[in-house]
Amino acid sequence: MVKRIVVGAHYGLRDWLAQRVTAVIMAAYTVIVAAKLLSGPSLTFTAWRDLFAHGWMRVATLLFAVSVAWHMWVGVRDILMDYVKADGVRLTLQVLVLVTIGAYAGWTIQILWR
Repeated sequence: MVKRIVVGAHYGLRDWLAQRVTAVIMAAYTVIVAAKLLSGPSLTFTAWRDLFAHGWMRVATLLFAVSVAWHMWVGVRDILMDYVKADGVRLTLQVLVLVTIGAYAGWTIQILWR
């Protein structure tokens, strides 16, 4: 009988799926923005402002930002769990990463809806 050693949090399929779904959302948003910018007039402040004047673009940008934040958190958390062995240091780094991601998400919301 083989005895398995259980280590880590075993997020497994949920994190794998989260990485793929968020990557698809980010890729789709990038294609939409690139197509919108390349098909329109020259890239000026007015064109940029007009693009983000639509509610659907703000919502799409917020979805993109949330996807980036989630994608980033899963990736950085996994790296920290794999390579930082000291629990206190790992916890401190994870909290710093979460605070940074939260600050960027809040800043994005402020920019989109001020």
